[in-house]
Amino acid sequence: MSALAPPWSPIPEGLARARLPAWALPADWPREGLVPALADVQLAQGRVHRVSPAGLAPLAGPVWDLAGAPVLPGLVDAHTHLDKAFTLPRMGEVQPGLLGAIDAMMQDRRHWTSEDVRERASQGLRWAHEAGVVQLRSHCDWWEPQTTPVAWPVLRELAQEWQGRLQLERVSLIPLHLYAQRDTAMALAAQVAASGPGACLGGFVHSSNWDPQALRHLLEAARHHDLDVDLHVDEELNPRAQGLWHVARLVKALGLRTRVVCGHTCALAAQPEAEALATLDAVAEAGLTLVSLPITNLLLQDAVTGRTPRSRGLTLVKEARDRGIPVLLASDNVQDPFCPSGSFDPLEAFGVGVAMGQLGQAFDQWSDSLCRRDALARPGSAPPAPFSAGSPADVLIFPQANAWGFPSRTQPRVVLRQGQPLAPIPQPSFASESA
Repeated sequence: MSALAPPWSPIPEGLARARLPAWALPADWPREGLVPALADVQLAQGRVHRVSPAGLAPLAGPVWDLAGAPVLPGLVDAHTHLDKAFTLPRMGEVQPGLLGAIDAMMQDRRHWTSEDVRERASQGLRWAHEAGVVQLRSHCDWWEPQTTPVAWPVLRELAQEWQGRLQLERVSLIPLHLYAQRDTAMALAAQVAASGPGACLGGFVHSSNWDPQALRHLLEAARHHDLDVDLHVDEELNPRAQGLWHVARLVKALGLRTRVVCGHTCALAAQPEAEALATLDAVAEAGLTLVSLPITNLLLQDAVTGRTPRSRGLTLVKEARDRGIPVLLASDNVQDPFCPSGSFDPLEAFGVGVAMGQLGQAFDQWSDSLCRRDALARPGSAPPAPFSAGSPADVLIFPQANAWGFPSRTQPRVVLRQGQPLAPIPQPSFASESA
């Protein structure tokens, strides 16, 4: 085995001494002290052929010695808004908080044309692809029951154009009150279903528009048209918000287990402990997936002009995980009135979430929240587990990072897609496990 030297040609077929996260390794994987032993990864024909403890079996072909650099599978950005992205520069002053951002966005919609949405969404997809994202789910504002939003067909076209490079899914973000009439709910779901694969039925569930009958209509329409569901739920710090509890109850009753994703759920953090934990018990029983959006919720929740926020707006990620609930962290809004920052790199949201939630052992225990494609897939359709034999060789290598400080120093990265680098591989400067 010999390490490659610049100019890194031919492409590596073996990754030696890779630091893989504990969650991606078998339970009987050997350990070195408190951490998993390093791994050798054999690639073949764009897929993972074999993963074994370092030095246990020889690696064939050109080998890249990673010297303990952290490695992750391709990233999932489970909750974004491509239709809104990069609109902030053309806006004036935006009032603080979620509702102020919604007002600003409604005013900006007069600029939305197919060309405008395509240009901005395409930039977001390029950035996500460069960051190592292999699956991205974008919500799309849908405000009129009789009219398909201008962004919806654009996102479908982009999904087709990006096929094979990045899986783009789209969610109809429809205010809950539009589902108040069952016939209208069925018609909306029919439109979404007719738009082709990769479409999910969505809704905005908030105490300002709360209607339990409309929520039932939404879920019944999804079941009737065989659609997965992705909801904005309780994106607020109102302890009386009850959307998530009702979603869990209805999903169980309607037989939609593992078909529903709930984003935000910030209100859990404001509710009495016993009430919040009882809701999470119901969520676990219903088989829901939760998506937390740390950056946007940090910026929008408890936002008042001239006052330092007291609350973080992060949902109960630790308590959810303790109950076996799939938890993902995602980018959400990027450079729009809801969030002035962002780059469609989920590791940015992950870093904020680690600090907000005080998430220990981030690389080994929490980095799966960026990679779990199974948490967004209906039963039987999930791709192979990362680093399993036959899984795609979609890999991110962080040559300047180490697992102890992760996600620090993860911006410099090498992204492999089906074993091929997206960009020329630079001269390595790998951190050892003890760095």
